[in-house]
Amino acid sequence: MITLDQVHTLAFAGVALFAGYGIRRTLPALGRYNIPAPVVGGLLVALVITIARTRGWTPVRFETTLQLPLMIAFFTTIGFGASLRLLRVGGPAVGLFFLLSTIVAALQNVLGAAVALALGRPALLGVLAGSVTLTGGPATGLAFAPLFEAAGVSGAATLAVAAAMVGIVAGGVIGGPVATFLIGGRAARPASTGEAPGGVAAQVVEAHLPEPPLTAPSGEDVESHALLKAVVLILVAMWIGSWLTPLFARLGVTLPAYIGAMLAAALIRNLDDWLGIARISQRVIDDLGGVALSLFLVLALMTLRLWELAGLALPLAVILLAQVTAIAVVAAVVVHRLMGRDYEAAVMAGGFCGFMLGTTANAMANMEALVERYGPAPKAFLVVPMVGAFFIDFTNSLLITLFLNLWR
Repeated sequence: MITLDQVHTLAFAGVALFAGYGIRRTLPALGRYNIPAPVVGGLLVALVITIARTRGWTPVRFETTLQLPLMIAFFTTIGFGASLRLLRVGGPAVGLFFLLSTIVAALQNVLGAAVALALGRPALLGVLAGSVTLTGGPATGLAFAPLFEAAGVSGAATLAVAAAMVGIVAGGVIGGPVATFLIGGRAARPASTGEAPGGVAAQVVEAHLPEPPLTAPSGEDVESHALLKAVVLILVAMWIGSWLTPLFARLGVTLPAYIGAMLAAALIRNLDDWLGIARISQRVIDDLGGVALSLFLVLALMTLRLWELAGLALPLAVILLAQVTAIAVVAAVVVHRLMGRDYEAAVMAGGFCGFMLGTTANAMANMEALVERYGPAPKAFLVVPMVGAFFIDFTNSLLITLFLNLWR
């Protein structure tokens, strides 16, 4: 058996990541359903190790010390995106859609727990197959997995990834048909203007939240200085967060390691929006968050114990079937009606299916397919990604923490 230290493990993870990109190019269906490259590469490694284990051989042992700081760094960048000014840009439609998404995320946990209990399983199994992995995706599922494992859900990490993958595929499959049904049945179709999808949304956000100009001290490279500032801001938020999490623990509240850092980042973001001292570039922050997320996912997935999935496959499938059905009904009946019962509302319903079951990428793919066929939906392209990419992850983490402490 080969033992890799933390640097070697990270390098191996990088190779697995780019292997995932290569496999996605070779198998277009993976890209069509928005299966992330880190998931493809990491699961490939886990599958190889699982097959080797069935033959009594463990080929490699990984040192995953860097997994936790990479995970915290990613969720810290999510916190920097929680700008109240950005929430105000979208107006009442964004606020309503955000509130609706948060309520549905809570109901996902209630439904999952109810089905799990009906099947004679722990309620927390249903929560894990609820907003943790569906609204949250694989990153949130893996981040919370140790807490669910400690609370009695055996094989939580493996179950989280399985649920998240089913959700991603389902979100890409049902979003289009749900929206198409609504458009064909009740929604007025707009005349095509030839406008690029999302163009209006990008212009509105840029007008109200312009990226600050990249500046640097004399003699310093501008891009390097911007990266350095963003890295320092992330580290400062992580540092402050490392003080906050133990404070909550002393109050008897179980939190994942990243919550403190995410709250600190949100505070820094909104103070900077008000005072304009740091002039934070969200674009640079997001780029660094993408790097941290990709490496974290690969590291976490490479060490999955896939053999733990066998005993809970049937209960998990029943819970996920209930969740997918519920989201389809909510999107068609509630989202469509509350958001205006028009074409834009139908497109939002398709996007809602995407990110409430999978990722924001699923939501965007669903909506882009619709506007290519029926015409532009600028309001939908402003509201859905703003909620799916910036705000729901923040409130979802707080909801998961609430349910975890309620039923642990």
